[in-house]
Amino acid sequence: MVTVTEQQIMDQLTQRLAGAYPHIERDQVARTVSEEFGRFDGRPIRDFIPLFVEKHATNRLAQLVRS
Repeated sequence: MVTVTEQQIMDQLTQRLAGAYPHIERDQVARTVSEEFGRFDGRPIRDFIPLFVEKHATNRLAQLVRS
């Protein structure tokens, strides 16, 4: 069984969102993803956190585009 670490998930999510928001600097996208993952530190169940992070990060990045 192949296990994907949370860092790998964060990297993949950053890459995907950087592609979706090319006008936002990749560092900003990475910071946003990292901050959103940080919201879930210490939570015992980790399975769905990447989904929540992607949703919240996408919302934040979309707001940056609109402003």
